Amino acid sequence: MAAAKAEDKGPIQVIDRMMKLLDVLASHPEPLGLKQIAQYTGLHPSTVHRILSAMSGGRLVDRLDPGSYRLGMRLLELGNLVRSRISVRELALPVMRELHAHTGETVNLSVRHDDEIVYVERTSSGRAAMRIVHMIGARAPLHVTAAGKLFLLEEGFGRLRDYAKRTGLAPHTKNSLATLPLLERELERIQRQGWATDNEEAEIGVRCVAAAVRDDSGQLLAGLSISAPADRMKQAWGPLVKEAAERISRATGHRPAAARIGAH
Repeated sequence: MAAAKAEDKGPIQVIDRMMKLLDVLASHPEPLGLKQIAQYTGLHPSTVHRILSAMSGGRLVDRLDPGSYRLGMRLLELGNLVRSRISVRELALPVMRELHAHTGETVNLSVRHDDEIVYVERTSSGRAAMRIVHMIGARAPLHVTAAGKLFLLEEGFGRLRDYAKRTGLAPHTKNSLATLPLLERELERIQRQGWATDNEEAEIGVRCVAAAVRDDSGQLLAGLSISAPADRMKQAWGPLVKEAAERISRATGHRPAAARIGAH
């Protein structure tokens, strides 16, 4: 008991320990017993019991019989509330600004609507002071854009033929991938490397690289991309935009499958 009292030194520490308890419960899909939670957190069992009891009263955790705990429904309610109030554009914009500052090039955020990409946010400077240009409503076909190819890959090779029939894979430039075999090979390449490119396929003189932004369920939400004059595009920007997209995905609550498996 003396050890437990020594642990309780103020409200900040209690909050810190609450977070530890939530993290442990979040990393295990099955309910955990009191002794297990104490072991994982390094806290005294009586301290864990007292904090869990308070959290149970607020429905942050559920107490199951016999004496085991899991995350509570109140967290789901709060999570849905947060999710409804924060858009992917708000989460993406700070990362887009950083990416723009690092590269000096235009950074885009786009979503899918039917068979087209719709640009919903852009950071651009014209190689001078940065400004934000809202691109709501600007569109481009999926198969001629780096971000659009991400959505085609997400939908799967089985449905790519349907897209090709609907659109005819109309070319925009001489570099556009206007046949099904070419597009299939391109999607296979994207699948291997983890990001997509547009090699002057939508507009001659402009290249683009894009990576996927996902939500907490793993669903593809948006494409984050860098577009630049062809002679300024750098190969290193593929991994860079992929890392930036993953940061935005984490902000939405996305956890890669490897991370979820490693937590167990």
